[in-house]
Amino acid sequence: MKPNPDADPYTPHSGDRRWSARHYELRLGYRVATNRLDATATVHGRAVEQLDRIVLDLHGLRVDRVDVDGTRATKVSTSTHKLTVTPAEPVAAGADFSVHVRYRGAPHPLRSPWGQIGWEELTDGVIVAAQPTGAPSWFPCNDRPDDKATYRIEITAETGYDVVANGDLLGRERGRAGTTWTWAVTEPMATYLATVQIGRYRTTALRRASGDALPDVTVHHPADLAAAVRTDFGRVPDMLALYADVFGPYPFSSYGVVVTDDELEIPLEAHGLAVFGRNHVDGEHGTDRLIAHELAHQWFGNSVTAARWRDIWLHEGFACYAEWLWSEHRGGDSADTLAERYRDGLLAGPQDLVVADPGAADMFDDRVYKRGALALHAVRRTFGDTAFTTGLRAITAEHRHGAVAPTDVFAAFAAAAGVTELAVRRVTGPWLDEPGVPALPTGGSA
Repeated sequence: MKPNPDADPYTPHSGDRRWSARHYELRLGYRVATNRLDATATVHGRAVEQLDRIVLDLHGLRVDRVDVDGTRATKVSTSTHKLTVTPAEPVAAGADFSVHVRYRGAPHPLRSPWGQIGWEELTDGVIVAAQPTGAPSWFPCNDRPDDKATYRIEITAETGYDVVANGDLLGRERGRAGTTWTWAVTEPMATYLATVQIGRYRTTALRRASGDALPDVTVHHPADLAAAVRTDFGRVPDMLALYADVFGPYPFSSYGVVVTDDELEIPLEAHGLAVFGRNHVDGEHGTDRLIAHELAHQWFGNSVTAARWRDIWLHEGFACYAEWLWSEHRGGDSADTLAERYRDGLLAGPQDLVVADPGAADMFDDRVYKRGALALHAVRRTFGDTAFTTGLRAITAEHRHGAVAPTDVFAAFAAAAGVTELAVRRVTGPWLDEPGVPALPTGGSA
C-alpha cells in the first residue's frame, strides 16, 4: 500500500486527514484464556472534504460488517493497515457521520521500527502500549496524534480479572459472559493513548493530594505487592501538587497506575494512567525518577500533544525536565547539577542527532529526552524562573487537550519573558536544531 502523501512522514501509513474523529464507542468482548476478541466500534466523525470512501486504520482483525449512518456499506475492503469503506452515498464536506464496525480475531501487537506495539498478551492478562501507531491492533480509528476524540469503552472479560481503561469507571456488572467494565473519557484523547489493562489486580487508593482540584490516585497491582506499592507510589500526591503548581491544573479527573504482574522493559504513559512492571516496584523508592516522568506526561504528551511525531521532544524533553524539578523539590540534585551532568554525558557520546527532526528510527533516542530537557533548562537560565513557569502554565492552558507545535511553545516563553520568539529560538536552537553540544547559558536565575 502506498503511503498517504498528506500523512506524517514518520508514520506514513497512519491516519487520514480527510476526516476527523469526534467520538469512539467501543464494545469489546474478550477471553483472556484464548486471546479472543469479539467487538464492535462506532466511530463518529466529521468530513473535512467530501468522502467517497472512508479509510480507517485497523490491523490484523477480521471485519464482519460495516454500516455508515445506519446503512450497510456498499463495499468494504481490508489491507495490512487499513479498512476502506464505501458508503451508499458520499459524505459531504463538513458533514457528521458514523461508521459502525463489527469485527473479531486474536489481537496481537504490531511489528514496528520501535518494537512490538499495541495489544499484547501478558502471562495472565493484557497490556496495551500503543505509542506511536499501535491503536489499530485493537480498534478501527484515525490513528493520528493530533486527531483527538472522546471515548466510551465497554469491556467484558472473565470474572476474576480487573479491567482498567482510560477515564472514569462508570460501572461494573457481572453477567453470564463475565464481568463488564464501562469506562468513559470525556476529554479529547489521542488514539495512541487509549489503553486496556487486564489482570488479577487489587486496588489501593493513595492519600489525596493537598490542594484544590488535585485528583484521586489509585494503584492497581498484584496482591503481593501491596506494601511495596504504598511506599513506592506514596509520593505521587506530592508530585501532583508540585506539577500543578509549576505546570498548571491537573488536566484530567483522576490518575491511575497499573503495576503488571509481568516485568516490563520500560514504564509507559496513557491518558490518565501510567503502567509499570513488577520489576519497577522495590518498596524503596527505587523508581521515583520514572514515576515522576510518567506523571508529567499527563500535562505534556497527553493533554498537550505534539501534532507531528518529529516533535516528540515536546513530550519527552518536558517529562525529563520534570524529573529534574522533582529532584530539586525533594532536596536532591538541583536542575543545574543534573543539566551539567547530562551535558557531560552528551559530550562523551556521538553528536549526530538533530532533536527537531531526529528521524523516525530515533524518535525515542535518549538524546531526544536529554537535549529537549537541556533546551528547557537553557530557557530557564536565560529568562529566569518566573518567566519559565509562566510560559509552562501558558502552554498547558492555551493548548489544553489539544495539539501543539514547537512554534506554540516558543511563543509562550517569548510572551512570558517579554522578548521576541526569535530570542527564544536563539536559546533553544543549539540544543534542538544542531547536533553539537553547546555550553549552558550563565545568565538569568535557576
